Amino acid sequence: MIAVAAVPGIAWAQSGRPLQELKDFRPVTPPQPSESGNKIEVVEFFQYSCPHCMSYDPVLQGWRKNLPADVEYRRVPISWDEKSVPHVRIYYTLEALGKTNELHSKVFEAIQVKRMSMLKPEEIADFMAAQGIDRKQWLDAYNSFSVGARANRAGQVWRAYKIDGTPSMAVDGKYVTAPSMAGSREASLVVLDSLVQRARTERKK
Repeated sequence: MIAVAAVPGIAWAQSGRPLQELKDFRPVTPPQPSESGNKIEVVEFFQYSCPHCMSYDPVLQGWRKNLPADVEYRRVPISWDEKSVPHVRIYYTLEALGKTNELHSKVFEAIQVKRMSMLKPEEIADFMAAQGIDRKQWLDAYNSFSVGARANRAGQVWRAYKIDGTPSMAVDGKYVTAPSMAGSREASLVVLDSLVQRARTERKK
């Protein structure tokens, strides 16, 4: 159970009322293909420069620890313009090197707390070297074809989902919700649980 203050979003979450389309979530039109095989896919759309994403991250971390076995979770970093594409490449480089769990939150902190731009490859490599990653290994991965391809694919994905703000969450290619829709970060988890259950039921039909 999540202990939270009495705010409108939590009052709704505790009320037990049914989800309302276009209020608590919106349908994805057309539905998008899942990349998680037979599992229910939950996608987090985020930006490293987004303060709301940074504050949402620890809330999501707790939620992810209790995901059912039939649910797969992945992130899609967003860049609204070409200037911030390096932030997208940072995320996929962390994934390629197996350093996401260790350094994801530290990138948020570097950009938003320490006010580092993290836009130039050399600056990014210096930061990662300070975190214990070999500089050459980082730059090789950062500049690799595979990371570039995944960064390009990320742009296609968030546009297909018609994401217009972060953080946003998608469930099984069919539904999008966000803390701004649910009323709070914690209430959004209740919406997510409900949408996961809805997707599970629909898959059985």
